Amino acid sequence: MRTHAHRDPEELEGHLVGLIEASREQASEDPFRNPVLAVTLAITRRFDRDEIGEADLDALFVRLRAQALADRAARLRAYVGIEDHPDADAAMPARLVAAVPDRPGAFKSFRDRIARTAFAVVFTAHPTFGMPKAVAALLAEAASLDDPDARAPLIEKAARLSTRPDAPITLDGEFEQACVAANHGREAVDAFNGALLDAAQRRWPDRWTELVPKPFAIASWVGCDTDGRTDIGWWDTLRYRLESKRMQLDRVMRHLPAIPAANVVRTLAEQALAAVNRQLAVAPRLGDKPSLEAVHRFALALIIERERAQTDSGALLAGLAGAVTAAETDADRRRIAVLRSGIATHGLSNALPHFRLNASQIHNAVRRVIDLEGEPADAAQRRSHLSAIHTLLNDVQPVAVDFGALAAERASAARLMMTIAQILKHVDGTHPVRFLIAETETGYTLLAALWLARHYGIADKLEITPLFETASALEQGIRVLDDALRNPHWRRYLKRIGRLTVQFGYSDSGRYVGQLAATFWIERLRLRITEMLVSNGLADVELAIFDTHGESIGRGAHPTSLRDRLAYLAPEDARARNQKAGIKVRLESSFQGTDGYLLFGSQAIAEASIARVAEHVYALDVAEDDAFPDYALSDAAEGADAADDPVYAETDFALEFFTVVRQDMEALVDDPGYAALLGTFGPGLIDRTGSRPVARQSDSGGPALITHPRQMRAIPNNAILQQLGYLANSLHGLGRAAGRAPDLFRDMRRDSVRFSRAFRLVQHAASVGDLDVLRAYIDTLDPAVWLERARRTQKDGRREELIVIAGVLDRLDLAPNLRRLFGRLTTDALSLQAAAPDLRKMSVRLTLLHAIRLALIHRIWFTAVHIPGFRPQAGVSREQLLERFLRLDIDGCLKLLDEIFPVTPDPTLGLNFGEPAGPRDVGTYEAEHSGLFQPIAKMFTQVREISGMIQHEVGAFG
Repeated sequence: MRTHAHRDPEELEGHLVGLIEASREQASEDPFRNPVLAVTLAITRRFDRDEIGEADLDALFVRLRAQALADRAARLRAYVGIEDHPDADAAMPARLVAAVPDRPGAFKSFRDRIARTAFAVVFTAHPTFGMPKAVAALLAEAASLDDPDARAPLIEKAARLSTRPDAPITLDGEFEQACVAANHGREAVDAFNGALLDAAQRRWPDRWTELVPKPFAIASWVGCDTDGRTDIGWWDTLRYRLESKRMQLDRVMRHLPAIPAANVVRTLAEQALAAVNRQLAVAPRLGDKPSLEAVHRFALALIIERERAQTDSGALLAGLAGAVTAAETDADRRRIAVLRSGIATHGLSNALPHFRLNASQIHNAVRRVIDLEGEPADAAQRRSHLSAIHTLLNDVQPVAVDFGALAAERASAARLMMTIAQILKHVDGTHPVRFLIAETETGYTLLAALWLARHYGIADKLEITPLFETASALEQGIRVLDDALRNPHWRRYLKRIGRLTVQFGYSDSGRYVGQLAATFWIERLRLRITEMLVSNGLADVELAIFDTHGESIGRGAHPTSLRDRLAYLAPEDARARNQKAGIKVRLESSFQGTDGYLLFGSQAIAEASIARVAEHVYALDVAEDDAFPDYALSDAAEGADAADDPVYAETDFALEFFTVVRQDMEALVDDPGYAALLGTFGPGLIDRTGSRPVARQSDSGGPALITHPRQMRAIPNNAILQQLGYLANSLHGLGRAAGRAPDLFRDMRRDSVRFSRAFRLVQHAASVGDLDVLRAYIDTLDPAVWLERARRTQKDGRREELIVIAGVLDRLDLAPNLRRLFGRLTTDALSLQAAAPDLRKMSVRLTLLHAIRLALIHRIWFTAVHIPGFRPQAGVSREQLLERFLRLDIDGCLKLLDEIFPVTPDPTLGLNFGEPAGPRDVGTYEAEHSGLFQPIAKMFTQVREISGMIQHEVGAFG
């Protein structure tokens, strides 16, 4: 783009918004007109006439970013209910104390209730770090302020920064961000525990110091998740656990009052902190492949400093108990009691660890000692595998674990078990640790994990947890658990550990069967697990349910409020059935990446989040007649009653409705047009948002063209749908499902708290989606559209550009499948519109972002066709390069062009090699770089910048 006099950003925005509004109005009269593509063409012509330049867009982006960020800050405040500040007597801590009946044993009843952890916040390192740390910090700070005028300067500062994520994103960076969120979470939990103690002191002034509240825990799997990645060494995991231990000891030193009564604890903490710092000083750094000498040095530091560093919290807790008794003032006693609660809950860790790997890794580790062929999940092999693992469990004996054996181990599951054994032995063995197993589809997996745990001597300290996420796993999950429960070793293990832990995943389930259908199958499995525990006489075993969802609606996060989010994951009916059966339930929920960490992005936000969690967890304990006053749907329809929800009475409606959604979504996923939609240039619209290794490459060096969504991870799958303007995994299939019983569908929206809450996801998806936007992207990949444009263009040279682009698109041959896909989506969308005519459409501002980005993409393509011809380089011809440009593999193309057309002269020129000089290319290509490559790079930067703004408008990444 050429330079010219800058346009006022406000004027430019008004002009472009006017184009969108006018085009939408014209499209209502002309059904053959695509309003988004029409505005894209209008913007392209303004680029051509130099009426909008590069600097104009940059200035406009600052303005649009500010609007998006201001709205997001306001939504964040409303989401966590930060303005909900009840007085002390109306807050949940005081209500919990007041709810205890005034009768003998009241204090013990209250003490037991708050001594059990009822909810855990789990920070995960899913690749959803979609915005810079600086922007996230400013956004959280702004959302924490009550005064809009005070928020404005922070939003303006953030708007001047890029929306694109920090590069490169490293595991260390993810760990640091998780620690910031965890620290805010710990402080918020401490504040809640302090309020509990204050309320208890007013009621039991002589006994309140006996209380050790542990209602909520903070956990993290950052640095401990090895599912699908091999770049995390066991030394990295140990170092992260030491870092967490150091933060916990730092917390003790900060919060311990400077009184003589605390001297014993202070001495223990000082010595332990110094020892941990010495251990960390010799820990290998992330990314290093440490030498055997370095590993040996690290191992010796862990062993030599073991006693001074403390390996469980027993000594500290004993010292704190004495300090509470010896303290002279209530203020000091309160500070010590709150600190004691934090250590009793978290041991010597700032956040409790969750370890994760894949079921196949478990199977591979056990395969060395089991003489069986075939896969355990194969129905024909099921009984033989279960019998074989039972025989192994009969005779298993623990083996010694040392760092030498750990360094030599090659099997990933065995290596992780040994790492956990060393962490429990040398870092923190206070509490059992969570061991999550992805893709669990057979009871054999659980029994094999138990054998490994017993083999390495940690079975009593390991909570083996199956992840149920795929459609088949959600259907077969109860059989998986039943197969394990039929084994006496597993039953004894559950009795010993005292807890059955299950993990539900919302990402793969949502993208394969539809998000609303997924939550129905998950809830059904929850209810069946409750029935299974009762029928097996295990109602005295605690049930821990870890809901691992994302921050977007496509991955299970409710958009309305944190109250609704928690209730969507743990519905009233399921919780009431657990209570009726006498089963104690521990709920856990994931908070993923930058978007999830925002809910703990400041002290004020974290305290509001914990307050909402408390209302959710203790709704049944403070509600009269189980009326769920704190657990109702936000803005519930009049007459809706969570305690008497008709969706559970009309079981045929629910089963048929969600079965139809699932059927249609599964058919969509298998549609070749859907893979083409996701995989053509969708990946080029999004930046890398995590430290996880990148995807595979094609033979020509670019990203591989996917043929099925399973070849893509759930997070980029959902992110691409957001970027293409239609959230199919939250919308598709609902039209046909609603159309089968439209009257009952409307009744459920009105009368069912559960159904109407779930439908809020659909309402949000509709508000950030638009078939006109999706059609504009699909038409962009249709050669016929470009040829039609070539017939009518009046711009010199444009016809030739259009014809070249059409030829490349014709070779890609995407249009037929994409047209059929659009017909499939449109048919269902029309049915949904008829059933729910109140659904909102995409905002003008979000539509404008799509139109500008499409114009930039088109301009990149126009520029790319002028790249000079060249001999094939690294197996890539000019034709293949243009295909990669049209798939938006811009960074890869520009890197290759730098090699083909160097801007620096040949370094051998002028050197005497002792022979007559042979032919060589003596020129450089400054003109190509300044006229082609650099403008493409700048425009692509703006394309990705818009992707970041769309992320803010939608509300989350992926």
